[in-house]
Amino acid sequence: MVATPEITTARLTVATAEIAADTRTIRSLDWDRSRFDIEFGLQNGTTYNSFVIQGEKTALVDTSHAKFRSLYLETLRNTIDPATIDYLIISHTEPDHSGLVGEILDMAPEVTVVGSKVAIQFLEGFLHRPFNRLQVKSGETLDLGNGHVIEFVSAPNLHWPDTILSYDRLTHTLFTCDVFGMHYCSDSTYDDNLSAIEADYHFYYECLMAPNARSVLSALKRMETLGDITTIATGHGPLLRYHVEELTGRYEKWSQAQAKAETAVAVFYFSDYGYSDRLSQAIALGITKTGVAVEMMDLKSADIHEVRALASTAAGIVIGAPPISGPGAEAAETAISTILATVSDKQVVGLCESGGGNDLSVYPLQVKFKEVGLKQGFPSILIKETPNEATYKLCEESGTDMGQMLGLKKAIKQMKSLDSELDKALGRISGGLYIITAKKGEVASAMLASWVAQASFEPLGLTIAVAKDRAIEALMQVGDTFVLNVLAEDNYQALMKHFLKRFPPGADRFAGIKTQTASNGSPILAESVAYLECEVITRMELTDHHVVYASVNSGRVSDPDARPAIHHRKVGNHY
Repeated sequence: MVATPEITTARLTVATAEIAADTRTIRSLDWDRSRFDIEFGLQNGTTYNSFVIQGEKTALVDTSHAKFRSLYLETLRNTIDPATIDYLIISHTEPDHSGLVGEILDMAPEVTVVGSKVAIQFLEGFLHRPFNRLQVKSGETLDLGNGHVIEFVSAPNLHWPDTILSYDRLTHTLFTCDVFGMHYCSDSTYDDNLSAIEADYHFYYECLMAPNARSVLSALKRMETLGDITTIATGHGPLLRYHVEELTGRYEKWSQAQAKAETAVAVFYFSDYGYSDRLSQAIALGITKTGVAVEMMDLKSADIHEVRALASTAAGIVIGAPPISGPGAEAAETAISTILATVSDKQVVGLCESGGGNDLSVYPLQVKFKEVGLKQGFPSILIKETPNEATYKLCEESGTDMGQMLGLKKAIKQMKSLDSELDKALGRISGGLYIITAKKGEVASAMLASWVAQASFEPLGLTIAVAKDRAIEALMQVGDTFVLNVLAEDNYQALMKHFLKRFPPGADRFAGIKTQTASNGSPILAESVAYLECEVITRMELTDHHVVYASVNSGRVSDPDARPAIHHRKVGNHY
């Protein structure tokens, strides 16, 4: 299939390609995007994918980000006459996919906008203009003619409450928006190089889909009725064609592991108010890193009976504070009152301002939950300005604190579960003592490590086992850099004590510690006996740790006579 030449401006480009009979993609490539929502691990940019299906009638599936306005609209005009578009299918209304809906309505005033009930409601809220609409749900179809029958699959909470998937029965193409996507920008239209994309694919899942694992499994179940799927036309990254079964199978495997968690936290947010959805997503990510499941629910569209059912069964409650006036405030107030009337003193709670400027204050909410008997899972998060990387990291760490609190009894039980002789024998494996330090953007972190070993000569490489719930784990994705600081045998106690302590969410790990800056930007501890500058090459996921393999790019010994510290444990089933 022939791809058209790219239209280029700076580091934003647009390319089109035929992907199936009568079907083309318009790919908006954002080569330098370094951050997207809560993920500050973007190493490879991102794409925003839109699709044109031409039967007897023409359908446009999603639009693009507003930053691509001129490029995208010019490319669309070169592909079809926009006035001939009969249907605009909105997979979900997040601005990166629906940012140019208004422009499409200007060019095709008679177009019928197709979406879920919630999507249509959201569009009414931000378009503020009349438009033709067709509300669809799972199992319903739209006949474009010439064999192109589009069947819809409801996929709420992936990762917005209004998401639908669209399946073309003729071409066996499934249009999935965020689902099965990744933030990866390249000239390749498809997933022909699995090894190049799998780290970004997994990271995307962990950030956006893992907190909705049960919803993922529900969507996968509905997809089984569609028949053969030869191409998954994603909203971000390359389209899936060569590894469809493998990559959808990974979603199922990862989601099943999350869904099996015995403990769950309900995260309530308000999708189109302030930064509620993104802040809540970051908290949810931190919770799932501890092995605790999450159920996310949008208070803007949730049925009050669903709110009550979820609040009554969850071990923890997180609320992104809704607005106190304006559209949706009355429904949010009812939902909050329902939650307060449903919870019990066996649950924990976490509260976060939404950053909309009209928030229900977390202070009276905090008092009300305390009166009911709930403990705080983390200190209330107060948003005073536009969230940045540090804000999202604060939210993630807060979620981790709540997850660890809820999983404490299980962790203690696991510590006692190994046979005593086996436990003691495993504990005889000794290691060194190191401080791993890393910085990415505005966020810096560190951890004490002993599970470190040289792993290769060519290239020089080492491995580090990093627990999934460590704050630094998010800064050690493929392509990230860090410093391994080697501690001295006769001078490690103060540093070990400092980095072993429990830091509050968002706290500066390096306060009071003398540091220098490595060439890769990470801190070097002045009191370390040696340091190595490293870059993450690959990661292997285990049940409770990631094994990180990194190349060693440079290093230095600060004291040739000092001996490195050695760590001896007594037991092998916990630190």
